[in-house]
Amino acid sequence: MTATKPSGVFGLGEKNVAYQQYFIGTSYLQHLGGDDQTDVNVSNVTFEPGCRNNWHIHHNGYQILLVTSGEGWYQEAGKPAQLLRAGDSVTIHEGVKHWHGATKDSWFTHVAITKGTSEWLEPVDDATYAKLG
Repeated sequence: MTATKPSGVFGLGEKNVAYQQYFIGTSYLQHLGGDDQTDVNVSNVTFEPGCRNNWHIHHNGYQILLVTSGEGWYQEAGKPAQLLRAGDSVTIHEGVKHWHGATKDSWFTHVAITKGTSEWLEPVDDATYAKLG
């Protein structure tokens, strides 16, 4: 995989400063839609190589990830990590503890369709992340 910064179909967006405290590494966020009336948010999220978000849980809803470029990881608590590539999708049900982010050597971009609220938990530690392919 290439480590070239992607521009993507939706653009890179701005540095994700609003949620930086819940990420290791740098990510970029481009809001695509959704509003308070529907409680659904649609965003394009791009992770630099090695960037990942903390473990988290979605309450009162769900999250769907549509991978658009690069390679990344998705992992649910107690299960092995899954390698994701462009064209893959993941449906995350309410109450499932999980994390997602880029591989060590690739940028990773997904569209996140999220309903409900997120409870942010502990970071994915370096030792756990280093064991992934």
